[in-house]
Amino acid sequence: MFEQIQGLPVHVLVVHAVVVFVPLLAVLAVAYVGLPRWRPRLDWAVGILAVLAPLTAFVAIQSGEALTDALVARGFQGPILDQIFEHSRYGDILFRLVLPLGIVVLLLLVATSGHRRVPKLPPLVTPVLSVAVVALAIASLVYVFLTGHSGAETVWGTTL
Repeated sequence: MFEQIQGLPVHVLVVHAVVVFVPLLAVLAVAYVGLPRWRPRLDWAVGILAVLAPLTAFVAIQSGEALTDALVARGFQGPILDQIFEHSRYGDILFRLVLPLGIVVLLLLVATSGHRRVPKLPPLVTPVLSVAVVALAIASLVYVFLTGHSGAETVWGTTL
């Protein structure tokens, strides 16, 4: 399932979604926290991205593992394999940041929704969730860069 689409590795295709959705989630989530007036305009976009970003990161990990297995089966070894494993470690960390970011963002959306079915929450809930969103967003931006850079370096590092 995570190996190929029309002869191309799925990983090569899906990483572009990660590179778009994770930074978008991070930036819009921080905007949601910092600009309360804009919350009604941002809530649906942030909510959708809170689901899409972790989902695409998960698919990137699964497809990356399938690609790595295929490369190892073809005889890849040595320094290139070390670079692939470093890239994989960064990707794993990224997923471990983006998943909680998505969850915390969804919790913040519910906490700030003002919906009558949401029970009255303690006053500290929104600030704590907001700090968590900002911290996870910054860490996610750092790791999306590290993951993308290490992957690009592995593929293109000696080409130019």
